[in-house]
Amino acid sequence: MSEINILWVDDEIDLLKPHILFLEKKGYSVTKCNNGADAIDLCDDTNFEIVFLDENMPGLSGLQTLTEIKSKQPNLPVVMITKSEEEYIMEEAIGNKIADYLIKPVNPNQILLSLKKNLDHSRLISEQTTSNYQQDFRKISMDLAMINSYDEWVELYKKLVYWELELENITDSGMIEILESQKQEANTLFFKFIKKNYKDWINNDDGPILSNNLMKKVILPEVSKSKGTLLVVIDNLRYDQFNILEKTITKFYKKEEETPYCSILPTATQYARNSIFSGLMPLEMSIKHPNLWKNDVDEGGKNLYEEEFLEAQLKRFNQNIKWDYYKITSLKNGKALADNFNSIKDNDLTVVVYNFVDMLSHAKTEMEVIKELASDDKAYRSLTNSWFMNSPLYEMIQKAQSLGLKLIVTTDHGTINSKVPTKVIGDKNISSNLRYKTGRSLTYNHKDAYAVHNPKELHLPAINMSSSFIFAKEDYFFAYPNKYNHFVKYYKNTYQHGGISLEEMIIPCAIFVPK
Repeated sequence: MSEINILWVDDEIDLLKPHILFLEKKGYSVTKCNNGADAIDLCDDTNFEIVFLDENMPGLSGLQTLTEIKSKQPNLPVVMITKSEEEYIMEEAIGNKIADYLIKPVNPNQILLSLKKNLDHSRLISEQTTSNYQQDFRKISMDLAMINSYDEWVELYKKLVYWELELENITDSGMIEILESQKQEANTLFFKFIKKNYKDWINNDDGPILSNNLMKKVILPEVSKSKGTLLVVIDNLRYDQFNILEKTITKFYKKEEETPYCSILPTATQYARNSIFSGLMPLEMSIKHPNLWKNDVDEGGKNLYEEEFLEAQLKRFNQNIKWDYYKITSLKNGKALADNFNSIKDNDLTVVVYNFVDMLSHAKTEMEVIKELASDDKAYRSLTNSWFMNSPLYEMIQKAQSLGLKLIVTTDHGTINSKVPTKVIGDKNISSNLRYKTGRSLTYNHKDAYAVHNPKELHLPAINMSSSFIFAKEDYFFAYPNKYNHFVKYYKNTYQHGGISLEEMIIPCAIFVPK
């Protein structure tokens, strides 16, 4: 261990000689000081890794000394040591961002523990996290070999997301590579699982909760149990991103229940989100609401009628409730809703669709600066969290809590960082999405996609009589042979949705009650 420089400030420093000798034997270098003024000067002249500071000293008090040290070196860890247990002293010390708080008399092991906690914190956590994942690695591998239900996939995927978040700040890149390999294996097996089971789910209604029955099975029962509910649908939100946002949401709300549900195929906004609000599969939407439904090749926006779809669903289920629907696509209309949020306080249900994360994923494809800022999943999560913390949505959630509203947070589908190109050929009316294709005469690598030659089997509308659908597996994306290299270079390592992966299909729906 390289020598660690410690400053210990106490007006009775000579009485602490046994403690100091103990630390020196452990390899630490301790500078002694008996007053606050000298401590401030010493901090100016010497690079200390940590300061132990007595609170009760003549002249400058410990709190005054702490304030001076922190004003000059805000990142220098300071451990406050005091005889007093008065609450205001603790609160003031904590307010000045102390690293630790010890009550006299302290023993040498307490001091050593504080040093380990503050100076070796990252290394110790990294080593323990690595060790814990190594122990769990074998169990995850065994679970992968035996999974045969959607609920088991949810638990395994949540475990993989947990380890992804735990390992993202450790120094051992080898462990992260192992986790990535395990995620890849999981997606390979999940693709096979979906190919085998998805058709049965949507035709027999005995599978997991899907987009088309989320409102009926989860959301409307919650609305009926509460005086007011805010439903937030954040477009294109993955489970790992949700877990990050949840840490902030739980400052104001307590999570009551979590119901991860399964996005329908294609895992694309025009299919999945319309299905949520209509309570129908896409084929049924196209038949019952031909004036509201648009196919892939039709001109115009594909999600312009969510409010009308929701109105029809509420009427179908005889929901005589007061409700409002808002779609937020810009900072301006987000602020406008946040500023006038009290106007919804008497609603039984307020629906807010927030489109920022989807815009972020598209921007990563099109803008070099976003490619730099969201270069991988870790950076993508961080950027999502930064947006949320500074968004009108954050303000809305705070105001919803103060109004006593129940909060439901969900999404329509997730997204995946697409890395592997696979060639596809079709006629001129082939759809443009990179993770699924629909059209006539599709030529593709059968190993890389789930093909559905009769769309009606998946309750999907066909563009014409001979149209089929193909869905890309894992982190693959479809590329045309024409200008193939240019196409691959442009779209590789971009966030796409529409296909079959854990990230796109297993998505969060969480119910919160105000704290």
